[in-house]
Amino acid sequence: MIGRPRVHHRSTDSTNERARLLALDGAPHGTLVTADEQTAGRGRQGRQWVAPPGSALLMSLILRDLDERQTLMPLAAAVAVCEAAEELADVACAIKWPNDVWVEGRKLAGILIEGRPQERWVVLGIGVNVHTGREQFPEELRGSATSIAAEAGAGEAPSTEELLTALLGALERRLADPPDALLEAWRARDALRGQTIRWQHGTGIALGVDADGSLLVETADGTTTLAAGEVHLEHER
Repeated sequence: MIGRPRVHHRSTDSTNERARLLALDGAPHGTLVTADEQTAGRGRQGRQWVAPPGSALLMSLILRDLDERQTLMPLAAAVAVCEAAEELADVACAIKWPNDVWVEGRKLAGILIEGRPQERWVVLGIGVNVHTGREQFPEELRGSATSIAAEAGAGEAPSTEELLTALLGALERRLADPPDALLEAWRARDALRGQTIRWQHGTGIALGVDADGSLLVETADGTTTLAAGEVHLEHER
């Protein structure tokens, strides 16, 4: 079972950092770290995760004894976030490869996986904007970020604890999924398929993901495979 034991902080630097230190000290599989506020929350590509105190679900899980399904963990986490949000609110989620969760083209949630796969453990960090009002996002994010409350209405958004319970259940199921079932669920929410995208080394049309969760892209020189990195829709800055 994941989610126990649980360590909760009213304020901390980063739930991923707290979980990493616990993992190094031998904390068991499924240990959960949560916080009401992060002062140095981390996102992908070195970005900072910003959320007003109490407005977001901020959590990190220690996962041990990893097997071949580890390569699909980012996909499993993104699908689980979508399912938990949709279970509790009137929102329709999509996934921007590899694991950003979008609603109406705006980012609802981010996922950051860190750790030591060679030692068969990782920290799975997830941040979901729950009650953040559009005016509470930094000005540079107001056009690209959203929350459950902003999309479904403030009175329709779940509490962060309700979302946590739903998300832990969805994660339990999706992390145990056979690869084919997980890939099918992810592909049904693919926000990029058929879209023109760009990345550091080129542009092309996204074709979906392969069996390893890598992104397939049709370019002028043929089909290329992106195993990691940052991609953007053509019209994004």
